[in-house]
Amino acid sequence: MRYYPVNLDVRNKSCLVVGGGDVGERKVKTLLECGAKVTVISPEATERLKSLASKGLVDLKLRHYEPSDLDGIFLVIGATDNEETNLRISQDAADRRILCNIADCPEACTFVLPAIVRQGALVIAISTSNKSPALAKRIRQTLEKEFGPEYATLLNLIGTIRQRLLAEAKSPEAHKLLFERLFDEGLLEMIREDRAQDVDTLLKNVLGKGYTRQELMKTESNPAIFREDEP
Repeated sequence: MRYYPVNLDVRNKSCLVVGGGDVGERKVKTLLECGAKVTVISPEATERLKSLASKGLVDLKLRHYEPSDLDGIFLVIGATDNEETNLRISQDAADRRILCNIADCPEACTFVLPAIVRQGALVIAISTSNKSPALAKRIRQTLEKEFGPEYATLLNLIGTIRQRLLAEAKSPEAHKLLFERLFDEGLLEMIREDRAQDVDTLLKNVLGKGYTRQELMKTESNPAIFREDEP
């Protein structure tokens, strides 16, 4: 296995995207969804990137890349249509020991970006180690049909239950058995079919009094139980 799988926390980290076309726009979108502080360098930019900049969501600089653009940067993505510029970004990043991804040029990268299936807190990454991006896309499309928005709702519910059990000083080993029982007795299917009353009955039978959706939402900082997260 060539690549070491990892989930990277970029929240509030300064990230740079060089390239303002469609590819750069997609990279910016994902970084913003993950909470990064994004700067875009490009002589030209898509209307979407310009709109994000006008709203203060990205720092857009309409000019060519300069090595000093990497000062203070945690991660850089090169997404230009100029091979010389992309390779220069890669070398400059290597000199500064900055994480670097160059679109469609794995040999110039210190990390590669997988295809992603996302449902709320559920993130499934698919990588073919750059052997076939087309196959990674096909696998992603297949998984998107299997893992629908009910998984986002399930994770919101399970996460809230877990927090409450930990607050009650319940043994993590005991948690495992409780969650396995919830899964075995059809919690996911109940959520998928919007059988809210059945969910409450199951929670009460397995976890006891006070574990209803309404009670759990009182302790949830971002209540989303039985509400689909955007994919």
